[in-house]
Amino acid sequence: MAADVEMQQQPPEEAPIKEAKEIDGGSESGDHSDGRKGDDWHYSNGLTTAEAEKLLAEHGRNELPEKTTPKWVVYLNQMYNGSACNLFGGVKPAAESAMAVLAGIAIVIEFAIQNYIDGGILLGIQFGNATLGWYETTKAADAVAALKASLKPVAVVKRDDKWCQMDATLLVPGDLVLLAAGAAVPADCVVNEGRIEVDQAALTGESLPVTMYKGDGAKMGSTVTRGEVEATVEFTGAQTFFGKTATLLQSVDGLGNLQKILLKIMFVLVSMSLVLCGAALIYLLARGENFKHALSFTIVLLVASIPIAIEIVCTTTLALGSRQLSVHGAIVTRLQAIEEMAGMNMLCSDKTGTLTMNKMVIQDHCPIFKSGENRESVLAAAALAAKWKEPAKDALDTMVLGAADLDALEGYTMLDHQPFDPTIKRTESTIKAPDGKVFKVTKGAPHIIAKLITNEHIFHTIEEEVHDLGTRGIRSLAIAKTAEGDMNTWEALENGVDVKMVTGDQVLIAKEMSRMLGLGVNIPNADGLPKFDADGKVPSNLGEKYGQMILEADGFAQVYPEHKYLIVETLRQQGFAVGMTGDGVNDAPALKRADVGIAVSGATDAARAAADIVLTQPGLSVVIHAIVIARCIFQRVKNFINYRIAATLQLLCFFFISVFAFDPQKMYTPVDPADADEVPSFFQLPVLMLMLITLLNDGTLISVGYDHVIPSARPEKWNLRVLFLVSTVLGFVSMASSLLMLGFALKSTDPDSLFQEWGLPPMEYGQIVTAIYLKVSLSDFLTLFSARTNPGPFWSQRPGKLLLSAALIALGLSTTLACVWPKGTLDDVPVEGLTQGSYKLWPLWIWIYCIICWFIQDALKVVSYYFIYKFDVFKARTGALVNVRGALGPNESKAAQGATGKVEAKLVEHKVENALNTMEKLQRMSATAAPGLARASQNLALARVSAANLHRTSLTGVAAPDLEASVADIHNVVDEIQAAADDVAGQVPEEKREELLKDIKEVKQAVANLERVSAVVLNRSSAGPSESKQ
Repeated sequence: MAADVEMQQQPPEEAPIKEAKEIDGGSESGDHSDGRKGDDWHYSNGLTTAEAEKLLAEHGRNELPEKTTPKWVVYLNQMYNGSACNLFGGVKPAAESAMAVLAGIAIVIEFAIQNYIDGGILLGIQFGNATLGWYETTKAADAVAALKASLKPVAVVKRDDKWCQMDATLLVPGDLVLLAAGAAVPADCVVNEGRIEVDQAALTGESLPVTMYKGDGAKMGSTVTRGEVEATVEFTGAQTFFGKTATLLQSVDGLGNLQKILLKIMFVLVSMSLVLCGAALIYLLARGENFKHALSFTIVLLVASIPIAIEIVCTTTLALGSRQLSVHGAIVTRLQAIEEMAGMNMLCSDKTGTLTMNKMVIQDHCPIFKSGENRESVLAAAALAAKWKEPAKDALDTMVLGAADLDALEGYTMLDHQPFDPTIKRTESTIKAPDGKVFKVTKGAPHIIAKLITNEHIFHTIEEEVHDLGTRGIRSLAIAKTAEGDMNTWEALENGVDVKMVTGDQVLIAKEMSRMLGLGVNIPNADGLPKFDADGKVPSNLGEKYGQMILEADGFAQVYPEHKYLIVETLRQQGFAVGMTGDGVNDAPALKRADVGIAVSGATDAARAAADIVLTQPGLSVVIHAIVIARCIFQRVKNFINYRIAATLQLLCFFFISVFAFDPQKMYTPVDPADADEVPSFFQLPVLMLMLITLLNDGTLISVGYDHVIPSARPEKWNLRVLFLVSTVLGFVSMASSLLMLGFALKSTDPDSLFQEWGLPPMEYGQIVTAIYLKVSLSDFLTLFSARTNPGPFWSQRPGKLLLSAALIALGLSTTLACVWPKGTLDDVPVEGLTQGSYKLWPLWIWIYCIICWFIQDALKVVSYYFIYKFDVFKARTGALVNVRGALGPNESKAAQGATGKVEAKLVEHKVENALNTMEKLQRMSATAAPGLARASQNLALARVSAANLHRTSLTGVAAPDLEASVADIHNVVDEIQAAADDVAGQVPEEKREELLKDIKEVKQAVANLERVSAVVLNRSSAGPSESKQ
């Protein structure tokens, strides 16, 4: 829109601000007492490239001091700490340190009792684990550092009398920089002229912006919230206020969700290992075993059973996942965020840049209110209202300067420029035309520009135009409109994530945009949203007081930064795993508070600094893709942990029971009576064999990060009781089959033994030891393939090529070693290769036995999952369908009641709407089939209303008969539509009929999901009082 207006300078509406004050505790000679620079301060006009290079060599790069740990120190830490926990958050769990200490004590004890070979083997294994952990840690750290480096902010600097964008780390004292609204202050700077407002909350804790004038110092780490000025760089890098106090501003992150889970698992396994190994030691000593021998065996078993490499594998898997995410446009700055994104069930999305493309596009319709003007002249005027000779400062300037003919503006000179101010909502430039005439040009919000016009008719016409465009979701800001996003937001619902639009736009625009995107139109303004307490603290009862209202809304409009923060906090208090997307300075607090803060493509420096994940491509599709990848990573981690628990239980319980139940001297009769003295009094494997099992397993498991998995269709949740139950089943089968084989092998020399009945020769004791080594090794690796699939059998999901290759190599090495192991003794235990005697087929029979046991193990796993889900053991089925983190039933909290089935009902409503639209098109195409289609269409419209009522009231608020009836009605209507689609075959274009059939299929799938959740609700409704209370 353009108009010939008489502009008057209007004073801005005053906002609550604070005057600039000294925050660095000192002032230089010639400065004012409040810290403002005096007249003798040298204000820069810009540097030359040569001057900048000289100063850069003198002062160094403009980077904050960052403590870097030398790689050799990392290696020593691996020796002590035993895992790559530093990538998780910097807090070292007690159980992890305990594992490292136990390994160290074991090595010391072995050397103290002069078991130098065993001690050397343990030390070698420790070096091996440390080397593996060091390699993966440094590789992951380097990858994350490289990704973070790509997020470094840029600064607008004047070099060689030209304004340019450059890496902010190359700034030097004396540079002339441009500070504009939305940008982070790149170094300690002094304002040359003008007025800006700066948010210094990160430095001083002040919640209100500080107003700065000429001579005031803007500190690195703060953010410009209003205005635009030129400023001189005073200090850079370590000499900045932020650099000097960086250690005081850093905070140590607490334990992340994955760390808490690993801590619980490690605590259980380490405690079990200590108890069982301690009991075995006491038993051996009580029966008169040599103390040195018994202690050595117990120590080695303890080291072999504790999962030292559990966090190495988890960290490696997350690091590999972060690289996979970066390829798809999502840069991870905090590895824990991957696991948290996998469990995210609520996404509060800022409209700009996520639900929309964050791009301004010139529209063809351009209302003109002055004769002689056209669309091109309006674009030229818009460019004159910006600094057209400098890089664009925002999306609007980018759009305008990209569309206007800038060559035609060569003769114009800018005498003065007032940058965009959110208070007056417009920019203004004073321009000198080529003919010498001076005039002003402005662009901004239509209702603000309209106030400058004295013509009442034009004023009302503008109002009508703005309202008409606003009802269609089009911004009437000069000549721009917001383009629609390229993402179907319902894919989020299909993945079990509820999406709420949270925007500062007007309610009318927000509702129209939400309708276009299919998110629903229940979008109130911010009037009913929570606020901070009078002392600035977050109310503790947000979830209780505002939770239901926020949960029921499809989004909120006209919100301020504090509203976004408190919306996120309210949902978190209710137990939701909340993601928040944003791009502006005002989004930064909410991004920091969310479980997963996501800075969208083109976000400001402040938003990217606060986010856990930074997107490099626009649209919600990147977020959805990141969710899917995160769930794949979660599956890999969960499958590994499932296996690690099972393997630990197998090894620990096998040797614990064998100590009590099997006495080789009583059960085994040597083939050669002269070898009777070599048979030990209890069964054990030599240290080398145990450590080989551990080392080959840990080395192979690194490849878990490359495994092929199928992502869950719902947000991931940890159910440790189910995880331990399934792991126990897997470990029990492996352990029982090993004990059974040991028992039969020890009896192999008896005339009536099973071996004799099957025609197998008796085994030498050394071969029995080697056979058990091979059996345990094979069972361990085969268990991995059972643990990675649930609830189906191992063949239901193909493994990754790298994982399969690594496992085959490890299996081959274990088998080869078991075959060719030379005859002799290790740790006073006889050993002999399985093919060293006259009989060569022992490895084949052991392989066949292990495969049979593996099939039995996998079958029992499938049966276990069947009963677990059928009878809802440990709330396995119910907990997965309740869309609240930590809630295992819909009746556990008000939030669980409100969220159960909400996403599924929304999805059904949307799919029914799609099918209804397709049917209406078919009705217009087929006159003869119109009656059948019309009847089905009417019934479908009623079904849509039923689905809408379900998601607005939540399933728990619907009576059981009504819920069953609603689902049955939708089923009946779908069958009716299927029949109608068959009737119109040949009467309408086949592609249109196929489109309807596709819609019907999607409706059926959505209804099936709704039925699964409704089954949980119906069970809850029919539960007895005691169960409901529980």
